[in-house]
Amino acid sequence: MKTDAIVKQEGMNALIAKLGYVDAERFIVLLSREPFDYTKWREQNLDDAESVRELSQKAMAYSKNL
Repeated sequence: MKTDAIVKQEGMNALIAKLGYVDAERFIVLLSREPFDYTKWREQNLDDAESVRELSQKAMAYSKNL
């Protein structure tokens, strides 16, 4: 099992690889800015065929509606 530090680093690397440094940071800030239950949102909205950018846009829209 991976440590929390490794999971965080790999997650950040994945975000940076797909979004670039600036948008990866924006994504993290947007998720932490408002109360947001990612697990609940994911169960309701995640589609395996979506890109990271589409997933990010849905997450932002969902958090605005809270």
